[in-house]
Amino acid sequence: MSKYCLKENHVTDEKLFNQRRAIIKSSLAFSLLTFSNLLFSNDKKLIFSKDMKYSTNEETNTFKQITSYNNFYELGSGKRDPMMNAEKLNTDDWTVSIDGEVKNKVTLSKDDFINKFPLEERIYRLRCVEAWSMVVPWIGFELSHIIKLAEPTYKAKFIAFESVYDPENLPGQKRNILAWPYREGLRLDEARNPLTILSVGLYGRILPNQNGSPIRLIVPWKYGFKSIKSITKISFVEKMPDTSWNLEAPNEYGFYSNVNPYVSHPRWSQKRERRIGEFRKRDTLMHNGYAEHVAHLYEGMDLTKNF
Repeated sequence: MSKYCLKENHVTDEKLFNQRRAIIKSSLAFSLLTFSNLLFSNDKKLIFSKDMKYSTNEETNTFKQITSYNNFYELGSGKRDPMMNAEKLNTDDWTVSIDGEVKNKVTLSKDDFINKFPLEERIYRLRCVEAWSMVVPWIGFELSHIIKLAEPTYKAKFIAFESVYDPENLPGQKRNILAWPYREGLRLDEARNPLTILSVGLYGRILPNQNGSPIRLIVPWKYGFKSIKSITKISFVEKMPDTSWNLEAPNEYGFYSNVNPYVSHPRWSQKRERRIGEFRKRDTLMHNGYAEHVAHLYEGMDLTKNF
C-alpha cells in the first residue's frame, strides 16, 4: 500500500467516526436554536383586541416568513440581513420626540406606545415596490391618537418621520446607501385615516428588531418603503417633507407612493405581484385593495404626476 493511501480509521478516530450522526444532529439543533433565538429574541406577549372592520380576510404569512425576509437598510441591503443583524439594533431607553407645529410637544418612551394607546390587531397587506407582498397581523394603534395628543396647529399640513441613526452599530449606516437617517412623510389627512397605524408588534408579540422595533409606521395602501421603521422623531410641518427614497431617486419614488397598477415604475410594471410563499403571481389591486377607504383622498389629483 502506498504511504499516501491511509485507512479511514487512520484519518478519523473510530469512536468519533461512529458518533458522526449524533454530532451532525447536534450541530443542526444548534443552528436551529440560533435561528430561533434570532426570531424570538423578545417574546413578550401583548394584550390587544382584534379589528374586524379594516382587516383583510386573506391568509397571513407565517411568523418565520415575516421575520426572515425584510427590507431594513439600516441593518443591511439583503433580504436576510435584517434578521442576521437584528441584535445590532439597541432599543433600550428608546424615546420618540413629537414636535413641530403642535400645541403639545412631548417625548414618549417605547412603553408609552404599548400602554398609553388602545392596541388592536390589524391584518394588512404589505406591498413592496419590487413586486412582492405579505399579509401581516400587525398590532398597533391608529396614528390619529398621536395627532390628538399633539394637537397640531392650523399650520400643520404634513407629518414627517425620522428613523434611528446609529452608524457605529448599524451595519447598513456604515455605507452611503441612503442619506441617513431614513425619513418619511404623510399628508395630514392621510395620517388621520383610520387605516394608518403605528405598529408595536405582530403575531401577539413585541415587534422584532428586523421588523422595525420598537415602533414603525404602517400605511397599507402605499408601498412598503413608506412604512418607516424604528421611529425616533415625529414632526408636524407646514411644507411637504423630504423623504429618503424620493431624495435618492425622485423619478422612481414619489412622495405619495400609492400602490397603483396603472402607473408603472420606470424599470418594471406594477400590475402583478408575488406573495411570499407562493409561486404564481396575482393581480395588483388599486391602492393595494383599500380603495374604498382612501380613494377620496386623491380625488381630482393627477396620479401619474403625484405618484
